[in-house]
Amino acid sequence: MKSSRLFSSESVTSGHPDKVCDQISDAVLDAALSVDPMSRVAVETLVTTDKVIVAGEVTCAGDFDVDQIVRDTVRKIGYVHPGEGFDADSVEVTSLIHTQSPDIAQSVDRSQETREENSVDEISMQGAGDQGIMFGFACDDTPELMPLPISLAHKLAFQLEQVRTGLVPEFRPDGKTQVTLAYENGRPVALDTVVVSTQHAESISLAQIREAVQELVIDPVLAESAQGLDTHDTRFLINPSGRFVQGGPCADTGVTGRKLIVDTYGGFARHGGGAFSGKDATKVDRSASYALRWIAKNIVAAGLAAKAELQVSYAIGRAEPVGLWIDTFGTEKVSNEALTKAVLEVFDLRPSAIIRDLQLRTPGFAATAAYGHFGREGFTWEDTSRAQQLAALVG
Repeated sequence: MKSSRLFSSESVTSGHPDKVCDQISDAVLDAALSVDPMSRVAVETLVTTDKVIVAGEVTCAGDFDVDQIVRDTVRKIGYVHPGEGFDADSVEVTSLIHTQSPDIAQSVDRSQETREENSVDEISMQGAGDQGIMFGFACDDTPELMPLPISLAHKLAFQLEQVRTGLVPEFRPDGKTQVTLAYENGRPVALDTVVVSTQHAESISLAQIREAVQELVIDPVLAESAQGLDTHDTRFLINPSGRFVQGGPCADTGVTGRKLIVDTYGGFARHGGGAFSGKDATKVDRSASYALRWIAKNIVAAGLAAKAELQVSYAIGRAEPVGLWIDTFGTEKVSNEALTKAVLEVFDLRPSAIIRDLQLRTPGFAATAAYGHFGREGFTWEDTSRAQQLAALVG
């Protein structure tokens, strides 16, 4: 018997307060890497009415202007309207940045394994910057091998931003989307509910907002990306609370790392708890999560499973992972033992190897800080060129 269940995922626009913080933190990271690719960065940002506080640890061989980075980022997002409680020119910026703890630095600079073995192997030299668990996921719901609910939610949020910066300037930067799909036998079959909320100026009516969002945001996205879904009974809830004039950091304090599920798989897969933005790649919270998405995507792209989730764990100061887990939820075409063996042969999960293979000392992290870190073109961890090698090893 078929069973029908509802699953929802949400996304937010770049002007959501927490996403403002993520983008500032990653802009600081990019600035540090631009002057010193070996920079160590762990930066958190807090935003509230007319204020931005940037704090954390940065060890960098060069200098950069935090105040200018903040203002440029806020301006790019679109907070440029004086008198609305948060704008690029008048916001007060406080920087509370210091250097990385020497205890952490020494554990990263040289792994415990190389000390014990008196080894100088370059890849084994760098230890993990912390203990922790990370997850990666892929499935064949979409061409980008992402779960369909979060894929649609991101596309709606991105389209909302495109409309704001083009056709409807009365829209403001803060916004959220949510998609609920009906599933039968593990596959999405119908679009149950779409929720879109956008901050707006006083000069536009609720009726105008709802018409613009439906025609310019929802309809184009669904026409392109919801083909095959039953939409006959879909509910569309546009600015369901009515008025949304006051928004952004003046209405809701934002902090880096509070949109972990938006950043990853929309709740469709597990999460290790570590945020990404503002962290350089020696922090395995970020680099290992990227690596596991890379591996999961190659597994699915190779046709070895329709769905794959991986977990890896590390100990601070150790290069080799403590453990690796692969779950294909009964969709595998080969044994888990054969798949795990092939993965360990094709992919190296030591931190330095991940950084090398995914080119994670290159600036460009600010691009990840809105609309998800996964399922988007242009990121090295989305490459599937190792799928054929994986398939050959288990063939």
